[in-house]
Amino acid sequence: MKIHIDEDKCVGGGQCVLAAPEVFDQRDEDGIVILLEQSPPADLGPQVHEAALLCPALAIVVEG
Repeated sequence: MKIHIDEDKCVGGGQCVLAAPEVFDQRDEDGIVILLEQSPPADLGPQVHEAALLCPALAIVVEG
């Protein structure tokens, strides 16, 4: 699994952090997503896919 983030699309909603805090965080100054783990372990797959689905700006793309 590999994750791609489009920071230009991110609106700082924070749903990704709530769904997968081991993989996503937010910048303090503007709330834009920070990718903590570009290729997280497979056991985090369900949370990562949920984060992508919950993203209001569709800024998260998950491969695999």
